[in-house]
Amino acid sequence: MSLTYSYRHLYYFWIVAQEGGMSKAAARLDMAVQTVSAQVRELEKALGCQLLKPAGRGVALTEAGVLAARQAQQIFELGEALPTLLRQSALAPRVRLAVGMADGLPKLEVLRLLRPVLDVPDLHLICHDGEIDDLLADLATHRLDVVLTDHPVSSRAHLKVHHHRLASSAYGWFAAPPWLQAAQRPFPAALQGLPLLLPTRHASVRAQLDQWLARHGLTPRIAGEFEDSALLETFGGQGMGVFPAALALADTLQQRHGALLLGVCEGVAAPCYALSLERRVAHPLLRRLLEPGA
Repeated sequence: MSLTYSYRHLYYFWIVAQEGGMSKAAARLDMAVQTVSAQVRELEKALGCQLLKPAGRGVALTEAGVLAARQAQQIFELGEALPTLLRQSALAPRVRLAVGMADGLPKLEVLRLLRPVLDVPDLHLICHDGEIDDLLADLATHRLDVVLTDHPVSSRAHLKVHHHRLASSAYGWFAAPPWLQAAQRPFPAALQGLPLLLPTRHASVRAQLDQWLARHGLTPRIAGEFEDSALLETFGGQGMGVFPAALALADTLQQRHGALLLGVCEGVAAPCYALSLERRVAHPLLRRLLEPGA
């Protein structure tokens, strides 16, 4: 990586920004004022913009200077933390796995998928939740080891990703006790007239649920649509309506929210894909995730 500016010059600018003047910065750095001033001018020349402007007996940050100072703050705080992190790593080696989770993926399902690695000694699990494009960018720069999503993703021009299909989860309809008691007819006709909570259409399982309802001649009374699956399950558990979820989560939904299974969505299953940069992954924890028992 090549830079057009010097980190040393950036550091001097950061000190000036903190102290509010060249003289105070020079005293803190134990350098001549002229030297500090010249170094900051070199930085401005390299970046192509003015960072400081006169303000009384001191200096003030320009708009560009404010942005530069914020970035410098993050850069040098990370740098100051590096020796401590390295010492901690040497004293207590940890097995790191950084996982990205696409927004539409149910969080309880993520927990189920990650269970094969959760008992690994000295595990350091890092989880990020976000938009798929942002997660792929972090995968490309190795900030993430794997991305979990419910959609297949086409390879970008700058990035070739490999799909590893994980076990699909069969779905069912769950409800808090009051709605179970209100269901007078046999399932699935019992859903007619009941308030339904559904994932938004960005979730791949939504299209399957819509088709299932149509196939059974049901006109849904939609009481809510949720992008976040955990929020959907929470509102469903509080009695806002009947909601779909993976059958594998039945025990967890009952324990957390008191929600019970009303009936099974035959033919509806939520797919899950693990995206990696390698076709045959080398990361030992990732292999364990993709190949349980490995």
